[in-house]
Amino acid sequence: MQKITFLAFIGLATMHLAGCSQKQQNNSASETSTPKPNIIYILADDLGYGDLSFNGQEYIATPNIDKLAKEGLFFNQHYSGSTVCAPSRSTLVSGLHTGNAPVRGNYEIKPEGQYPLPDSVFTVFESLKAAGYATGAFGKWGLGYPGSEGDPNKQGVDVFFGYNCQRMGHNYYPFHLWDNQDSLVLEGNAGTKLEKYGPELIHEKTLDFITDNSQNPFFLYVPTIIPHAELIVPEEIMKNYRGRFVETPYEGVDEGKDYKIGGYMSQEEPRAAFVAMVELLDKQIGEIVAKLEELGIRDNTMIIFTSDNGPHKEGGADPDFFNSNGPWRGYKRDLYEGGIRVPMIANWPGKIKPGQTDHISAFWDIYPTIAELTGSELPKNTDGISFAPILTGNKDNQDNHEYLYWEFIEQGGKQAIRKGKWKAIRLNLRKNNNPPIELYNLEEDPSEENNLAEKYPDLVKEFKKLMESNHSPNPVFKLYASELEQ
Repeated sequence: MQKITFLAFIGLATMHLAGCSQKQQNNSASETSTPKPNIIYILADDLGYGDLSFNGQEYIATPNIDKLAKEGLFFNQHYSGSTVCAPSRSTLVSGLHTGNAPVRGNYEIKPEGQYPLPDSVFTVFESLKAAGYATGAFGKWGLGYPGSEGDPNKQGVDVFFGYNCQRMGHNYYPFHLWDNQDSLVLEGNAGTKLEKYGPELIHEKTLDFITDNSQNPFFLYVPTIIPHAELIVPEEIMKNYRGRFVETPYEGVDEGKDYKIGGYMSQEEPRAAFVAMVELLDKQIGEIVAKLEELGIRDNTMIIFTSDNGPHKEGGADPDFFNSNGPWRGYKRDLYEGGIRVPMIANWPGKIKPGQTDHISAFWDIYPTIAELTGSELPKNTDGISFAPILTGNKDNQDNHEYLYWEFIEQGGKQAIRKGKWKAIRLNLRKNNNPPIELYNLEEDPSEENNLAEKYPDLVKEFKKLMESNHSPNPVFKLYASELEQ
């Protein structure tokens, strides 16, 4: 059983110390006169590890994100919750990995929405709300159709604006967006009109939330839809990028039942559009920082920036041209590094020392970390470990995961484990309960090219046991062939 020390992070006040196991951590309220920190968590959509200029990207400029990295702490061994949208977000808000989380795949609910996060989950939003925080989510939800138990307003989100449904989040000129429980019809996008760009409307509401809550602690979750799939930006932005690249036009959905309801529109210059979208994301992040500075609350605000999974190959996107996955093998929907290893930056002026860390972490660590920093409640059944000691510069007191675990039900069913330098993967579980395990040494082979399973049979046996023990059956998201037969 691993113990986690509960450390004070804000000011010089003393916070009650509470030992807790990896899966059973209890947090007590902080006794301090220092204002509670604001937390902003920005989640890019399908942004690859190599899509940022500070990570070596040659075609795209991301000066505002680069500045956050330069002045903050970059986690170079951080992992997303899953390799697609909904389960990745599920691990984030619940603190549970995909072997235990209630949402483990992209499960559509027609006409709009996804399989709902149940009431039984005590989310990070509910925890912070109980601790006196205002909570807001602006962008793509994907954890429960409107009015369901997974609706953001029923999961502790005070203010939601954006796309409830991730399928509708494919489209940047939507017919409507959700403003809490109200469906906001966008007349400027009726039919084939393209007047109201979803990401710009959402960004305006994001800045309003910061202004409205500048005098009280807030948790702002920004699950932007950029740069997911549909490659399109307003012409006043796109015109600055046209003609930069040799292009292969993408023929998409420009009419019919899927038009603006999941289908990606055509794009004559998909590479230029992708660059424009990422640079727009960077611009919006710069404006968030500027708003904090304008309001005088930048020094009391921690910003975390990351991506929900690896880069996609949809809608005309070309991750190979941009080297979007950097040195890693694989893309979105893979459990190789390229599908789940994502950049993460933690930035808090005067509190987090600039630099890099090779601390191994994942989305399910975010909830415990936020709970420790804010003194809010953490459920006993979390799979995460707080990395607050890393943020404070007190790394000698940082506990580490023995291993990280993922499972993914699509493409035949997959499992993966990262334990130290070793990475184990097995595929096609929905056809065979006992498929072969691939084994990689990430220190010597970060691109996962050399399968060492035959050389280390004892390690293979160990990883097989871990894969079996970390999967808890789920009646909706079934992984093994034996579960499908029931």
